[in-house]
Amino acid sequence: MAARVRNKVAWVVFAFLAIGIGLYPLLYFLTSEEIGLLASKSEEILSSKVWKGAFYGHITFGGLALLTGWSQFSQKLRSRNLNLHRNMGKIYVIAALIGGTCGVYLGFFATGGIIPAVGFICLGVIWLYTTIRAYIAIRKKDLSLHQGMMIYSYAACFAAVTLRIWMPLLIMATGQFLVAYKIVAWLCWVPNMIFAFFWVRRKGLTID
Repeated sequence: MAARVRNKVAWVVFAFLAIGIGLYPLLYFLTSEEIGLLASKSEEILSSKVWKGAFYGHITFGGLALLTGWSQFSQKLRSRNLNLHRNMGKIYVIAALIGGTCGVYLGFFATGGIIPAVGFICLGVIWLYTTIRAYIAIRKKDLSLHQGMMIYSYAACFAAVTLRIWMPLLIMATGQFLVAYKIVAWLCWVPNMIFAFFWVRRKGLTID
């Protein structure tokens, strides 16, 4: 009974965070001020139409991936409405591919130099790779590989949430934005991948 309650609470928190951060990009469209990441960028970067396009593509489709991806782990949804599950999955894949591609490009311009740049680029590549493998697997009807890769894919996507949890804590701990940013570029996704690894093993999924 206690375990069931904990699982439900964890599921509600998981969905709440995914939806909340998934809607966060709306703030960039509702204000004319440079907020969030934009506030830390130079005028030279902000004047680049390519960078701006990649930025808005990343936050828009990354947010859409967060909003749709969490529902893919609902057993009730799969059992009650398989078509909805499939359609939501297709939206997630398209959003992840666009958001991930834009994210890799943005990684080359990461604030703080090579350490955060490599961290965010690796995150983007992992997100793209696992999403593509998950899609190919389901096309081949390999459900075990599909489920395993989807766990890894959404763990990478969920870095958008964990980054916003870790960042203020790291700033308080270090007292410096740049130091915190260099750490969070890795901390936002590496623990997620470790968690995904043990989740996949616990479910007995084959991802070879």
